This record gives sequence, structure tokens and C-alpha cells, in this order.
Amino acid sequence: MEIGYIQEKVQRAKKECLELCINVGSGHVTSAFSCAEIICVLYYGIMRVNPKHPGAPERDRFIMSKNHGMVMVYPVLKDIGFFSQETMETFGMNGGLISPHSKLSVKGVDFAGGSLGIGLGVACGMAYAAACNQEKWLTFCIIGDGELYEGSMWEALMFAGHHKLSNLVVVLDRNRLCMTGLTESMVGLEPLDEKIRNFGWEVRVVDGHSVPELCDTLSDVRSRSVKKPLCILANTIKGKGIDFMEGNPFMHGVAPTGEKAEIARKQVENYGK
Repeated sequence: MEIGYIQEKVQRAKKECLELCINVGSGHVTSAFSCAEIICVLYYGIMRVNPKHPGAPERDRFIMSKNHGMVMVYPVLKDIGFFSQETMETFGMNGGLISPHSKLSVKGVDFAGGSLGIGLGVACGMAYAAACNQEKWLTFCIIGDGELYEGSMWEALMFAGHHKLSNLVVVLDRNRLCMTGLTESMVGLEPLDEKIRNFGWEVRVVDGHSVPELCDTLSDVRSRSVKKPLCILANTIKGKGIDFMEGNPFMHGVAPTGEKAEIARKQVENYGK
């Protein structure tokens, strides 16, 4: 995997994501920016997908359980070749193909989401079906820490651990913020790594904004000898790269406007430089 190449893709995806949200005057910029590196590492370095054959049976599956972060996935899908710039420009428009939450009518999308707490269960079902059929493709799922207040998430974690779904890779976007405040002030989740391990998972903790760390941690996903599902606990910052949005609970679901939009554009332009 070429680290520099993926880092360039991260910056490009962030720029396009920001513009999508600014153009329609809304969007989950902070939620999307916390998982930009994760998404780009998966699509450009790890997952096996083919825009020429979007429904190929042997393709890897991708589930964005924290579905408000889909606005960061769309620039990547477009760049890879799943759809055109013209399609991208329909984002958020009445009757447009691309919407804030994912739809199965969009090429490259395997999961129609919206409500939190359901994507991981769907990912478990996909992985379980593949294991039963002895198929080699993997299921990847990005979840948010705020989703862990849904009981269905812990049921899914328990299911995957019990069935030893080693073909399931979950990345937990651990930005420590929900819509209404800090996770550890609401109902503490720590120690998350120990809790998930106790459900029968292999857990690896990384810096979710480090492309090299993510690439290294995910490099062996097709050759692991451990017969357990894998959780990458990625420590992140909500709104990473835009200083007035970073870690700010009042910016959840908000797109910057006016002077703030210009400041955000400049900071994203210089992100990683």
C-alpha cells in the first residue's frame, strides 16, 4: 500500500465532502471527518471491489453502520468509478440519487442505513452467510461509539464472537462524542477494548487518523490465524482537520457557512501538509 497515495486521497475526499455539505447547507461534516482516513485506507488499500462489476459475488462487502458518515464515502466511490460527477451533484437534492443516508440504488453501496445500531447486525449476517457457504470475501463495517448505546450492537458483538466470524472486520470510530455530548459523561463506555475482547473478539487499538498505522494494522486481514472477528478500535477526533469543529458537540450535523466555510476550506486544503 502506498501511504502517500492514500493520504492524498484522504485530503481530496475531505475537500469534496465539505463542498457537498456546504452546497446543500447541511450534513454531518464532523462525523464524516473523524473516519476519513479509515474509509480511504479500506477502499484504496484493503478491500476488493470493482466498479465494473459492482455486484460481483466475490466482492468484499462494506457496511457504514454510522450512516451519517456516508457523505465521506461518496467522494471515494465516485473517484474509484462507481458513478459520475454529475451523479455526485445530485447530493441532497429532491429526487437526487445521492442522499445523506445510503441507498441500495447507488452502485457500490451494500447497505441502506439511517437509524443507528443496525449496521453491525447486518454485517454479522453477511459474514455468517459467507462462512456457512465457505466463501472467501470479507465483510467490513464502520461503527460509531455513540451506537454502542443501542443494545442491538452488543447482541451483534456477542453473535459474532460466538460464531467466530474471522471474516468480519469492524472499525470502531472512537471519537468520544455523540450528538448531545461526551460519551464518557453520558454513560461511560471504557474500558472498551477489554469489553469487546470479552465478547470473543480480537481487538487492536490504533490512531484512526494515521494512515500508516491503519495500513499496518489491517495488512493481514486475509491471513489471520486467529479464529475470531477483528475489531479495530480507532481513536479519532470528531471534525478532524477543521479547528473550530474539532471535538465540538455543537457542530454535529452542521455545515459551516459564510466566513466559517472559507476558513474550513483553507484548513482542509492544508490538511496533512
